[in-house]
Amino acid sequence: MTEVLKGRAIKGVTRPNKQFKEDRVCAKKGCNTKLSRYNKREYCYAHAPVRFPRVRGRIVPEGT
Repeated sequence: MTEVLKGRAIKGVTRPNKQFKEDRVCAKKGCNTKLSRYNKREYCYAHAPVRFPRVRGRIVPEGT
């Protein structure tokens, strides 16, 4: 005998995507790239400053 659970989907629980101002452009001088309304950063991908992720654990030496 197989047990079956029945129920209804929960509606209205999902959050809408966060949106920012429209018609924003990259903050880099001379760049006219239009940013998406869903991009929270002020620079386009080509001019965004390099960000390194937080690394946890041990650091493996090069060449091994």
